[in-house]
Amino acid sequence: MKCRLAGDSLVILELGTTIDPLQHARVVQLAAAVSAASLPGVTDVVPSYGTIGIHFQPLVTDLARLQATVQQVDASLPDVPVTGGVLHEIPVQYGGDDGPDLADIAAWAGCSEDAVVARHSEVEYRVYVLGFVPGFAYLGTVDPTIAAPRRRVPRDHVPAGSVGIAGAQTGIYPSSTPGGWQLIGRTSTVLFDRGRPPGALLAPGDRVRFIPV
Repeated sequence: MKCRLAGDSLVILELGTTIDPLQHARVVQLAAAVSAASLPGVTDVVPSYGTIGIHFQPLVTDLARLQATVQQVDASLPDVPVTGGVLHEIPVQYGGDDGPDLADIAAWAGCSEDAVVARHSEVEYRVYVLGFVPGFAYLGTVDPTIAAPRRRVPRDHVPAGSVGIAGAQTGIYPSSTPGGWQLIGRTSTVLFDRGRPPGALLAPGDRVRFIPV
């Protein structure tokens, strides 16, 4: 594990550089343990694919103290299982106006639209990271036969609930935003609600299955 400063109030812990479920399970476990430790000066802990961002108050603590404490926390953790987190079943209406790029992905993959839906919905995805907009979860990994690249020209408007593919990842737009992912369906599930704690439905380490409706 590498530890480096990113500015004067953020430490980045680097556990790896790949999209790997076992590595990510360790990231989630360590991030939760660091949060639970309530380290002096730490204001936020943010897990990502293979890194953890620790935001801190530089007048209260520093890199050396954080690194030493985090190493102690890490050494005390047991082996982590890959499976875990909450399983969310997300209903999706595929194709038509809800999935305007489904036909393009089918053509790109050389298969039928039904085959794209089957390959997308038969996988149990892992929530790797939240980002882009509140509640947007990057899920992986997509069946390589339908892992189409992002659109060359992004859309100005993507409806909330849209389900898309971008390379090896899939995701759900929690709100209406611009976006360049290939849209294959749409869900009525609310991914982000500022009135509920926590606001985001999905969290790193959770699992997602899409249910065609």
